[in-house]
Parts: sequence; C-alpha cells; structure tokens
Amino acid sequence: MRHVLDRPVWSALTTRHQALAEGGDLARRYRPSIVPFAATAGDDADSLRALAGLLPPGETAVLVQADDIVLPPELSAISTATLVQMVAEMPMPAASDERVRQLTKDNAEEMLALASLTKPGPFTLEALSLGDFWGIRINGRLGAMAGERMKQPGYSELSGVCTHPDFRGAGLARLLSLFVAGRIAARGEVPYLHAYENNVAAIRLYESIGFRLRSVMNMAMVQRAE
Repeated sequence: MRHVLDRPVWSALTTRHQALAEGGDLARRYRPSIVPFAATAGDDADSLRALAGLLPPGETAVLVQADDIVLPPELSAISTATLVQMVAEMPMPAASDERVRQLTKDNAEEMLALASLTKPGPFTLEALSLGDFWGIRINGRLGAMAGERMKQPGYSELSGVCTHPDFRGAGLARLLSLFVAGRIAARGEVPYLHAYENNVAAIRLYESIGFRLRSVMNMAMVQRAE
C-alpha cells in the first residue's frame, strides 16, 4: 500500500491543501504564485496528459515522489535531484527561545531575500499561504528562519530552514528546526522534511534532533518540451 508521503505533493493537494490547488482528479499543482510543486495521481497515460495540460509554455513545475518520475512527451526535465525524506521518530519537545518570533506578510520580502541567498528550496512571496514561519532577528536583520510547507493527514512538513551566512555557527538552524517541529508535534502531527541527498551537514543536523530516513525521493523540475 502506498504511504501518504510517497507522493507528498499529490497527498497534500487532495487533502489539507485542496484550497491551494489547480487541476482535477488526475493531476494537480499548487497555484504557481505559492510554490511550483505539481503531481499526478499515478503514472498512467491519462494522468500524465493531465499534468502536461496544467503547464503552459514558459512555466516550470517541480515533481517530488518516491517512484521513478515518468513524464509525458509534452514535458521534459531541465534538472533532477535525489532527496531524502525524513520523519521524526520520536515526539519532539516544544523548544522555546525568546528570540523566536512569528513572521508575517510584512516580512515576506526579507524572507524571500534570505531564501534566495541560501536556497533552502522553492520559495515565494506567498510561502506563508502554506503554513506558519518563524524567525530570529539579529541587529534588526532576519538572521534565520524555518516554517511549515506541505500538509497531509497526520503530517506537516518542516521547510525553509535557512541561516544567513553572517550568522552561521550559532545553532540557529537547529533551534528553529526544533521549534517548528515541536509545534507540529504539539498538534498531534508527525513532522517530516526533505533534504538533498548530498547535503550531509543538514542530514546530520536533522538526525541529531530525532529525524530518521523514511524514503529516498526523486525530484525533477520540468517544463513544456520544445
């Protein structure tokens, strides 16, 4: 039986993030102003054709799934990567620190600037539509942040974890990861996350705070073929 996190984008867009979805019963995507993720219900020809129909010329989409990624002839991959998907293997304690503050739409521009600099993954000005984000300011600057992204029944994704290069080495990523994961766990949900397979430092950090490998995942950024 397929796990709800094997196709996390599809699971999110057909359950807790339905209101953010475009598409139908065979293929869906987040509204592209929010995040570029898309997914199909399966790898059959009809689902793949529906995916192609969601993507107009000039736009890209990101697919993430445990299965090998199959594309319709209308789409081609412009980049691929291998990810690890990790889940919290034990209840996360609720971390607290007076420096941690919730980020709002008023902070969207500086959040985007930090994400663009550090590249934690796809990020837009509307990322707060997906879930809460939290940050730490240092001398008036946003020094680090972390938040929630995809949501499935019983699960919420820890995402957007990043620290400005000027403030690395102070444990801010660890603190914010624990803080956000603790909030997810306090709601009775399981925190999970994705990291690039070759990002050894990040994987070690997440293992040190209680995450374990659940699955290797495939990722592809796709666009309409010429």
